[in-house]
Amino acid sequence: MRVTYFGHSCFRLVVAGVRLVLDPYLSENPLLRTDPATVPCDYVLCTHAHGDHICDALTLARLHGATIVAPYELAEHFAAQGVPTLDLMPGGGVALPWGRIQMTPAIHSSALEFGDGKTQSMGVASGYLIKAAGRTVYHAGDTALFGDMSLIGRHKLDLALIPIGDFYTMGPADALYALDLLRPKLAVPMHYNTNDKIRVDAPAFARDAATAGHTVRLLAPGEVFEL
Repeated sequence: MRVTYFGHSCFRLVVAGVRLVLDPYLSENPLLRTDPATVPCDYVLCTHAHGDHICDALTLARLHGATIVAPYELAEHFAAQGVPTLDLMPGGGVALPWGRIQMTPAIHSSALEFGDGKTQSMGVASGYLIKAAGRTVYHAGDTALFGDMSLIGRHKLDLALIPIGDFYTMGPADALYALDLLRPKLAVPMHYNTNDKIRVDAPAFARDAATAGHTVRLLAPGEVFEL
């Protein structure tokens, strides 16, 4: 499995010949502005409706013929705009020829944001479990720490992508507890340092995690590695 980090919560996974983009924040991402045309994909997974997680979902679907996977209400919003979708809800999943996508709970909100300050609720926020080619990846989405992460950990995670930025999600201290519950072989922090509100000391988090017996890898925007 090849993992590419675009900054914030945006990743691309390439596994079993399939390309998945998670929380597509490319063209407006201040950490690494990327042209969606240069990121071919087959599936686009959106954890919730905030702009920094769905920014380029429609563009990717239209450019590359990708299917958008999202919580039910958000998937319906995208389907109404003429792109293929898979609608899931937390706990549900779908078996595909190359693997399985399962939606997990997340403690957060989910709303479309309009330029006039108005919002429209889009159901629940979520995370994802992705299983393919003998690997299991957990993308937590935007979330607080919650005890049922221990149940997600039963999937024997090869990789956990977890937010650490505080303010809107769990911060470094709670993220350490999350690692105790999830027990991944490798964790990659996300949703931090995109703006001043969520600026944290990521190297300190990685050191504290190592002291607690966890393996954390900090990725620079644009970095690629093989899992």
